[in-house]
Amino acid sequence: MRLRLLSDLNAERAARRAAILVTDVASGEQRFVREAEIGSDPLAEDLQESLRRGKSGLVERDGGQFFLTVQTPPVRVVVIGAVHISQALAPMAKGLDLDVTIIDPRTAFATPERFPDVPVLAEWPDAVLPGIGIDRYTAVVALTHDPKIDDPALSAALRSECFYIGALGSRKTHERRVQRLSASGFSEADLARIHAPIGLDIGAVSPAEIAVSVLAEIVASLRKERRRSA
Repeated sequence: MRLRLLSDLNAERAARRAAILVTDVASGEQRFVREAEIGSDPLAEDLQESLRRGKSGLVERDGGQFFLTVQTPPVRVVVIGAVHISQALAPMAKGLDLDVTIIDPRTAFATPERFPDVPVLAEWPDAVLPGIGIDRYTAVVALTHDPKIDDPALSAALRSECFYIGALGSRKTHERRVQRLSASGFSEADLARIHAPIGLDIGAVSPAEIAVSVLAEIVASLRKERRRSA
């Protein structure tokens, strides 16, 4: 690999942007394709599918063979609320190779003992989210049921390009949430990004079942988002 290509890959990795290195198997020639440039590439369809799956591999096109080296940022799940659902969700997410961070200013809940091996920030969301950064490979999940905690996090998520926003609560709770966020200046289109009630409708009742439904919805949104960007 040429030094320039390696440098470009490292730069995209540091910026948490996806990219693909295309290698012509016959000639050994290589080119670097950023995610934003995929649509104009001759192998656009193959690149889009490889990026959606997040998998490197060999493809054949027009009589040639090309190896696609896919580089995608680790998908992050920022969970607002150190609650029982979060305790069930964190280890499940780890099994899906998702990076989880728990944020909750309530120090009685946000403890390492309740969330082993997971970063736990006992801070207000609006104080720590700017430092964490919310990008296209981030999901934001609001679970506290407390507007003082959830709303600032949802506001930050709505101002970002994150691929998923979900919030716990009944339809009536969400109607009140929408009214508050509308009063803060968010449009109907903005608020339509929020998945509420959160999670796929699987009839979940226990914290663990709700966690399953939330993670399923996150994965579905991630894969659909990559198809839409194709």
